[in-house]
Amino acid sequence: MHDRNEERRDLTLATAGVQLRAAGDDQATRGFAGHAAVFGDRTAIGNPLTWGFFEEIAPGAFTKTLAEGDARFLVDHDTRLVVSRVSAGSLRLSQDEAGLAVDADLDSRLSYVADLVVNLENKNVTGMSFGFRTVKDDWQTVSVQTSEGDMEAELRIIREVQLFEVSAVTFPAYEGTDAALRSVGMALAARGDADAFDRRAAHRPELLDFRHEPATATRGSDATQPGETTGIRQARQMDLLAARYRLAR
Repeated sequence: MHDRNEERRDLTLATAGVQLRAAGDDQATRGFAGHAAVFGDRTAIGNPLTWGFFEEIAPGAFTKTLAEGDARFLVDHDTRLVVSRVSAGSLRLSQDEAGLAVDADLDSRLSYVADLVVNLENKNVTGMSFGFRTVKDDWQTVSVQTSEGDMEAELRIIREVQLFEVSAVTFPAYEGTDAALRSVGMALAARGDADAFDRRAAHRPELLDFRHEPATATRGSDATQPGETTGIRQARQMDLLAARYRLAR
């Protein structure tokens, strides 16, 4: 089971720059290197022009969590398939100019690790991903050029995260609409902005299902206390908004 506030983001293997290292004298151990996240890469979460937003990860977003946390390297986010772990010395995570760098030992005595190596070599595993909780973010309005002219969309900049795990993944988690809706809904619940729900629910009423999601409020880069962006007034507004859409449907 993962944290109910956990979000996930993916990279293709090409973007992640994954490489397998040959085993040394110890034939049981090979190496894995790549990136689980890339800084400044603007990604569309859902449809940014209607019910979604754009998102970027700011340089340094992992600084605190790498100093404090004990992340794992998993297969497909499955906590039963632990490839390596920071506290065990078999997983080394760091930040470089590109993003969150992953360097891991691969012990083929674990059957699923041997399977992972073969699947990576055969390109059956298609990407890297990381599971996290957003601690600090900013929201901005940006201009987007479309065939119908300039339009406005929101950009979420993730400034600080709590990292739970990195994973090699077979399927990108955000291929489908349901997964994108969950991602947008969780971000909006943490943001605690009823108006943001209102604007997007006009296109996707399903987002209102996330109004009671037990999300931990994020804070802006200039905030001093967690949860400053939320309040009782906003929670009441969200409940009223949900009631209005239930009646409309």
